[in-house]
Amino acid sequence: MDATDLLKDTRLVPVVVIEDWTKAADLARALSDAGVNAIEVTLRTKDALRAIEVIASEVPEIIVGAGSVRSPVHFEQILKAGARFAVSPGATEGLLATARERGIPFVPGAETASEILRLMDRGYTLQKFFPAEQSGGLARLKALSAPLPEISFFPTGGITGELAKDYLAQSFVQCIGGSWFIAADKLRNGDFEGIRQDAHKALTTCNDL
Repeated sequence: MDATDLLKDTRLVPVVVIEDWTKAADLARALSDAGVNAIEVTLRTKDALRAIEVIASEVPEIIVGAGSVRSPVHFEQILKAGARFAVSPGATEGLLATARERGIPFVPGAETASEILRLMDRGYTLQKFFPAEQSGGLARLKALSAPLPEISFFPTGGITGELAKDYLAQSFVQCIGGSWFIAADKLRNGDFEGIRQDAHKALTTCNDL
């Protein structure tokens, strides 16, 4: 249930908190028009599942996933909504078993060598490194990856536009997650053209590597 293949052409994953599901489709279209091919909607609001459902049905050209997956029940909910991948800040036996049972690409989180190795034993070669900056940033990720060449990482947490290029320059980083290019006020006010421009700029910077 590794997500490596699904996200193989993805470098930048917007991690979004959607408070109002009616803005979800326009947000996804703006990101898609900017060249973004995947989006992670975090399960932190009451509108998150409805937002995933709307994006999956109205903007199928973007790969929609669910973030902050914390419970096996979440897998049932996000699959029903149309999510194509799941991301968690960590990993439990229940989450790993349910991901395998339900057959959904899953990016479990790890931040220690033991956690990474346990996930590798379960077949996960793409793993979330979270919270990236608060856990030591790129220096720590380099140290962890050196003896673990089989693993690719999806760092998320505290990454800014200034840090993005440094992360993506590393061969062991497949993609990064972030929200710095989706201003909360622009989303709240429905400034989707502004979001499109910001996302295009961020993606261009990432793709220049």
